[in-house]
Amino acid sequence: MSLAPGSTIGIVGGGQLGRMLCQAASQLGYRTHVYAPDPAPPASAVASMYVCAAYDNHDALAAFAAECDVVTYEFENLPVGPLEAMGDKMRPTTRSLAIAQDRAHEKSFVEEQGGRVAGWRQIDSVADLADAVEALGLPLVIKSRRLGYDGKGQAWLRDVDHLEDAWDAIGREPAIAEQAIDFQAEFSVLVARTANDELKVWNCPRNIHDGGILRRSEVPAGKPIDEQAAAAVDLACDLASAMGHVGVMAVEFFATAEGPLVNEIAPRVHNSGHWTIEGSVTSQFEQHIRCIAGLPLGDTSLAAPRVTMDNLIGNDVERWEELLAEPGAHLHLYGKREARAGRKMGHVTRLG
Repeated sequence: MSLAPGSTIGIVGGGQLGRMLCQAASQLGYRTHVYAPDPAPPASAVASMYVCAAYDNHDALAAFAAECDVVTYEFENLPVGPLEAMGDKMRPTTRSLAIAQDRAHEKSFVEEQGGRVAGWRQIDSVADLADAVEALGLPLVIKSRRLGYDGKGQAWLRDVDHLEDAWDAIGREPAIAEQAIDFQAEFSVLVARTANDELKVWNCPRNIHDGGILRRSEVPAGKPIDEQAAAAVDLACDLASAMGHVGVMAVEFFATAEGPLVNEIAPRVHNSGHWTIEGSVTSQFEQHIRCIAGLPLGDTSLAAPRVTMDNLIGNDVERWEELLAEPGAHLHLYGKREARAGRKMGHVTRLG
């Protein structure tokens, strides 16, 4: 059954993704209630209501859920147990979180669905790391199993004499070791799924990273991505259905000589989909709201023949006046008070 306008959508997490979800929900006539542990997160400035409480506060989460008709989340590094207080109001469910927030579980899940991932091993000690070197060779990238994003919780191992250093670099946390990939490009599939297994996707963007942080997304993606997009889309849809995911999710891929290879899953709206706000008939944020509210899915066609989205990282945001004066540029600022190195402060989208 569809959620009537005027109903309240809860959003766990108060960052820029939550902010843009609030804006999309408001456009469709919904009230929004944001839950986050920060005193004044970006989403709180545009939400109808906001509560400041810890993510593991069971009582506060239960009270929050009671004030909402449906609840979603804007990022995956959340404790699964406490969120179960949301019951059947949670969309997507905590199953999507449990799979995607642990890299070992995520890799196994992708392989179970027939997807390709880089050769990998689970790491719980220096001895495991030595075994991984013997099995997979060098170089390896060591990634913490949990709480890693934008290049955080990662270290390269290029020499067997530096096993201890690599293990120390990620804080000796449970991890995976992953083979280095000879890839030609990076891209993502953004897929929206309803509770009735209706699926829609957007054009695959080519993603350009620097220092582990997404800098630019470009649509159309061009070769070799265009030749690999169909297989990647099929797998991403299969993953969403197998999860029982309701909402938008992103699957990041490497384009390789052997075909698309999954890098990671983000069970939520994603930075590589920000271009859809102006670049598609229906944005990823509106589509996510449609999914969780039980509404018909929107058209994902391109609104322009070419779209680029550039993140504004750290002091890049100081160019805001210049960007506002640029014809055809669509500026989005997230309302963060302090610009720090590596921090996403906004983005700008250009059409045509």
